[in-house]
Amino acid sequence: MAYIRRRQSRDGQETFRVIWRANGKRDGKQEGEDFDDEQSAERFRDLVNGHAQQWPLGWVKGVGFASLDHEGTPEDEMFGPFAHRYIDLLTGIEGQTRGNYRKFVDNHMIPWFKELTVRGERANTLGRDHISQWVNDLSEGRRGPHHAPGVKRRKYAPKTIRNYHGLLFGILQAAVDAEPSLRTSNPCIHTQLPQDGHTADEATFLEREEYAIIRAHLASDVVDLVDALVSTGLRWGEISALQPRDLTLHGVRPNVRVQRAWKRGERGKFLGPPKTKKSRRTLVLSPSQVALFKRNCRGKAPQDFVFTAPEGGAWDSGGFYNARWKPAIKSATLVDGLTKKPRLHDLRHTHASWLIAQKVPLPAIQARLGHESITTTVDRYGHLLAVMDEEIIAAVEWGMTDVRLAA
Repeated sequence: MAYIRRRQSRDGQETFRVIWRANGKRDGKQEGEDFDDEQSAERFRDLVNGHAQQWPLGWVKGVGFASLDHEGTPEDEMFGPFAHRYIDLLTGIEGQTRGNYRKFVDNHMIPWFKELTVRGERANTLGRDHISQWVNDLSEGRRGPHHAPGVKRRKYAPKTIRNYHGLLFGILQAAVDAEPSLRTSNPCIHTQLPQDGHTADEATFLEREEYAIIRAHLASDVVDLVDALVSTGLRWGEISALQPRDLTLHGVRPNVRVQRAWKRGERGKFLGPPKTKKSRRTLVLSPSQVALFKRNCRGKAPQDFVFTAPEGGAWDSGGFYNARWKPAIKSATLVDGLTKKPRLHDLRHTHASWLIAQKVPLPAIQARLGHESITTTVDRYGHLLAVMDEEIIAAVEWGMTDVRLAA
């Protein structure tokens, strides 16, 4: 821990030196900063302790904070720098998640909180009213005070706002939990968040006839890819990473093994393990699926991609959506009167609904989709089990027959 060493010159003048070991390690480099008054030294000592025995962000040795706002607040206590430091120090998250958090802060928080500090009891402290206004602006699609003129915003769904608010809660709680604490309470506790005015399940389930309409409007070079998506229930990141070596297309039980998926890190896209442990799974293939994969693997090396973009290489989700999926949905709507607007991910939901319609048990669906918990499967697709009402009634009647006869 940082401590203060008091010094006195021959003329009786006192100075105060804050001393600590870099990163709090015994063998760490000894660091120090000098002050003319004890109060300033104590303040700096507390900052060093609060920054894990490191120089406070924005502090220049011998000078002080390089940038102060109009209230004299240290730069690292302003919302933007503090939020970024909070994200940088989070543990147990992937690079893609960390990058997404930074984008959330930059795009959906800083335009509102840029000139506010996380420290309490200041004229420019981020408080309840700021957060309430922020939530209302997100709900209504309004710009923040620091957005550039002309920037267009869209209305965000209650679930999205709750997610952003959860991140903001964590950032401000870090200010409460800092040593020393920067504020006494978290203003997010008091926020009244918007609730969904409809069912939380926003998935689109396609009937077979509806999928046939969409399929007829797809470009010919992606029909097999989309058929593979809807017939396997694979996630986009899984099927676009599929390689011939993942497929067993001969023998008594043809199958596909899901063992890699596209990930997004701070430096771009890369191949990594599937989303969860249970996402690493084996799916049995039907004869028509075997034929589909055989023709797409023909002439390819084991580590090539099964489905490739026109220019070669794996398909990018954004490129596929804009160049193939979106035009097909638009054409199906205008020409054949399609009333639904499914996302690519809705092909996965559609696959699950088809399995349920054919009385496939939920545990088998859980395993095929790679859900970590059966609760996820039940929550997402349990309402579709109404198609089994007749079977349930028949089973109850069968079970009660002997009971009635014995009465």
